[in-house]
Amino acid sequence: MNTICKHLRTKKMYTGTPAHEAFVEKEGEHVTPSHFWCNCTQREIGGDGNLAHPNQCNSSRRCFEE
Repeated sequence: MNTICKHLRTKKMYTGTPAHEAFVEKEGEHVTPSHFWCNCTQREIGGDGNLAHPNQCNSSRRCFEE
């Protein structure tokens, strides 16, 4: 798994889910999609204007912080 920006957040982080599982996307019929946001902007859009998502919040973005 690539390094994810330290500002990316998901509700799973606040439910007792272990950190290494918080951003893992599960697949299947009875899986609820996760909601992600940038902790800097407090929105679904990061500081560079692009979507906040584990597949996208990586070192390729100018707003990324490890």
